[in-house]
Amino acid sequence: MASYSYRLVNVFTRGAQVLSGNPLCVFENAAAIDDRTMQALARQFNLSETTFILPSSNANARVRIFTPFYEMPFAGHPTLGTAHVCRALGLGGNELTLEMKAGVIPVTAEGADRWTLQANPPRWREVAEPIEAVAAMLGVEPRDIGERPLWVSTGREQLIVPLTGEEAIRRARPQPDALSRFVSEHGGSMAYIFAPRSTARAGDDLASGAAAGSRESLLARFFFPQGPAVLEDPATGSATANLGGWCIALGRELPCRFEISQGEQAARPSTLYLDVDADRRVHVSGKVIELGRGTLTI
Repeated sequence: MASYSYRLVNVFTRGAQVLSGNPLCVFENAAAIDDRTMQALARQFNLSETTFILPSSNANARVRIFTPFYEMPFAGHPTLGTAHVCRALGLGGNELTLEMKAGVIPVTAEGADRWTLQANPPRWREVAEPIEAVAAMLGVEPRDIGERPLWVSTGREQLIVPLTGEEAIRRARPQPDALSRFVSEHGGSMAYIFAPRSTARAGDDLASGAAAGSRESLLARFFFPQGPAVLEDPATGSATANLGGWCIALGRELPCRFEISQGEQAARPSTLYLDVDADRRVHVSGKVIELGRGTLTI
């Protein structure tokens, strides 16, 4: 039997709410864990992702990311959460790099818990389906669809769909069969919707003045199928990076800065920050909080 140490962290937490954001399990030393066991461990914890830290010859650490069902080349909240654990393990300081299947990702820290990743340069392509089909898939009206949905990838291709307002975001009810017909280059079906937020609510980071006057406030949701159901992710760093790619694709004036609220409908309120600088570099930021540690013997 072998014992493996892990840590549980929450990523993209909101304000002082420790039990907010997106949970992540990080195995500290996975050099002796084979692929099949990694997948089984991810299924055991049944979080949206579980990560495994391995040695790297060209970065501070190599990281593998598993959902309960498959391995991912890149994901945002696992990147930030794993960087937080790597620093705690002495594998790097406030500036480190993580080697993933999507490439080497630079990550930096500001203070004890604020982390930022620099995403890969974005790629994008048009959506083949008409607006009416996109709207029907999301369970909204065609008039709710905003400017030019796109498939965007900064490491994981996802469907990025602007909606016209906050009310349409809250009303969205994706249809499983329809969503499964929108297939990314990786074979997955994932949709990210966003719209300008009309007001900041009490308890939000923006409402507290953390970023007042300097960032546009957005409300976002992210959907993906699992079996016959559609699940909602509380905080999606990869999709936030892809939103940055969407801004570049549409020729938005740069730099642009956003504070994004996600996870409200999933009962896990989360806050994510997106910055696209004048050189078209995409950065995603958020807070990481460690909740606990343990050892698993198998």
